[in-house]
Amino acid sequence: MNSLEHSAYHSVLRIAAATLALTLLFVSGAVSPVTQNLTLTTENYLANAVGASAGVAPTELNTITAALTEQQTTLDARAAELNERALALGMTDTDTSRSTWQAEYTTLINSLLLFIVLVLLVLNYVLDFAHRRERSRAQAVHNTVTS
Repeated sequence: MNSLEHSAYHSVLRIAAATLALTLLFVSGAVSPVTQNLTLTTENYLANAVGASAGVAPTELNTITAALTEQQTTLDARAAELNERALALGMTDTDTSRSTWQAEYTTLINSLLLFIVLVLLVLNYVLDFAHRRERSRAQAVHNTVTS
């Protein structure tokens, strides 16, 4: 008979907890700063790769919006050029493409997920223990009544 500790459910639960823990270590950069940079770069790549397009009939509002978007793109390109110059001159030493709070937010979410899985894992083992204890008591009572 397959015991409760070695059931498929428990195996999946253990694997999920281990996977979340490894993901958290990888994303947080605790293993290596390169892993954190790789995670951030991958997120940016996926965000740029996934997109949708739709056609809309041109109206006055659409034309104005397109012009404003083009101006914003030009301003963003200028800001990027100024940041590159500042980095080249040594005026700043950080990359402004991704703010610190976004990386911390990702790590926080992974931490919360790992904590929830850990709580569920512990709760599962506590409930299994209580169930077995009650079952063994009921079986002991049954054995004493039949003897």
